[in-house]
Amino acid sequence: MGQFSRRGFLQSSAVGGLLTAIPGAIPAVSSGLSIAPFRFDVTAPNGHGCCGGWIKPIEAVDDSQEAIGYVLLGAGAPIVVCAVDWTGILNSAHVAWRTAMAEAAGTTPERCAVQCVHQHNAPFACLDAQKLVDAQGDLPNIMLPDFFAQCLDRLRKAIAEAIPQAVPVTHVGHGRGRVEQVASNRRINRGPDGRIVGMRGSACADPKLRELTEGLIDPDLRTVAFYSGDRAVVCCHYYAVHPMSYYGDGRASSDFPGLARKQRQAEEPAVTHIYFTGCAGNIAAGKYNDGSKPMRAVLARRIYDGMVAAAKDLRREPAGEAIWKTADVLPAPRADLNAETLAAMISDRSRAVVGRNRPAFELSWLQRLEQKIPIVLSSLQLNDICVLHLPGESFLEYQLRAQQLAGGRFVATAAYGDGGPWYIPVKEEYPAGGYEVSVAFCSPEVDDDLTGGMRGLLQ
Repeated sequence: MGQFSRRGFLQSSAVGGLLTAIPGAIPAVSSGLSIAPFRFDVTAPNGHGCCGGWIKPIEAVDDSQEAIGYVLLGAGAPIVVCAVDWTGILNSAHVAWRTAMAEAAGTTPERCAVQCVHQHNAPFACLDAQKLVDAQGDLPNIMLPDFFAQCLDRLRKAIAEAIPQAVPVTHVGHGRGRVEQVASNRRINRGPDGRIVGMRGSACADPKLRELTEGLIDPDLRTVAFYSGDRAVVCCHYYAVHPMSYYGDGRASSDFPGLARKQRQAEEPAVTHIYFTGCAGNIAAGKYNDGSKPMRAVLARRIYDGMVAAAKDLRREPAGEAIWKTADVLPAPRADLNAETLAAMISDRSRAVVGRNRPAFELSWLQRLEQKIPIVLSSLQLNDICVLHLPGESFLEYQLRAQQLAGGRFVATAAYGDGGPWYIPVKEEYPAGGYEVSVAFCSPEVDDDLTGGMRGLLQ
């Protein structure tokens, strides 16, 4: 298979790969579906803000960041799904991205889903928050509108060029691969009253925190594959963990999940590999990652091994009808969010950047709710496969709940869709406090809203 180099890339001489090596020819019986994969570069230029503008801006590129997706044809109006190597796409920017996908594919925005992988050395695309910081004149950029517009142009072009190259979908497959020593629960350090004492984040140098139990995680990487006859065309991978080994150094990277994805892509150039981050709002690599640079390659290898294991587990069957379902939710804001207070925080030049840019995200969320622009949840169902698209930094419990709601069907969950609400804890976690709850823009009732929407999509 090759070995990861010290820089984090996997050097490989493999040609073809596990997904394409199907014993015997599979009859190319058409399901009426066809698929058109697309990809394009979204690496931000030097000087662009990262993660909302409060960490070091881009000054170099370790490896490119991409937007990768597919257009599914033959199930009514086209369906478009895309994953982006950015921190997030929020509010009007999320609507604009889905609208651009719809325009290019000849469909409606409701039949389009865009999810972010959530790397932090990357843009946090909120055009509404950018307007608020622009008005101050002294704050670092959040999302440069010109660069965002360029990415939308690339998106439209990539989709328009892909659709004429669509190939029939004859079979679909799903599999699981166990990922060892990557994911751990961030909210494991609690006092006797159950409240969070300290967070074990994406990296953790404290040996006492690292010695604590792994906590509640979903250890399986799930893979959904689309085949045309005996050839895999698109392979989607889903795993729940914050995707950062280290960040804040101004060096753009797809980080360890992206490096694993790129290795699978190098091994199978005819297959489009796409990686989606699951419900990782309370999940990170902190138990197993001390933040040192060599750990990026180690974590990438562990994700890669999970992808290989899932490929070996793939069960293929003729593709049946594809069903796309959506549910709109408009959750209430956290009770203590006040527009006037937030505006004063943004304009207070005595505050640190994070204490001004972050309120711009909160105020953008309040303004969005005033306009009653809902979050769109969506699911794609093929045979006994359910692919679920959720917003923001949803807690892992939603992913596990989705698996229960689906009644034994195979569920692959992608979170980090519309990032407007930021963190989305389950209601039981609000009294425990901690960082995630402090930056959850919705009231605890968001749990009921999200679970109700999921129930409608999965049952």
